[in-house]
Amino acid sequence: MPTDVEKILEAMRAGQTIHFADLRRVCDHYFGTPRIRGSHHIYRTPWPGDPRVNIQKDGNDAKRYQVRQVLAAIDRIESHRTE
Repeated sequence: MPTDVEKILEAMRAGQTIHFADLRRVCDHYFGTPRIRGSHHIYRTPWPGDPRVNIQKDGNDAKRYQVRQVLAAIDRIESHRTE
């Protein structure tokens, strides 16, 4: 049975609109506690540079380009786990 994080990831990969709280739940799971600077939630990654994990609200939803950046970072983490 998929977890909440897995369900949100499926929706993200399907290109659905994602609530900011759900994106934050996924980021917290993969990257830990964020540094919050104003409206930006900045997550530390195990590598320097891009893909960066910096998210912020767009109303109640996550910004689409930031959802794509989070997916790229998760894919990078997952690819290193399987090597």
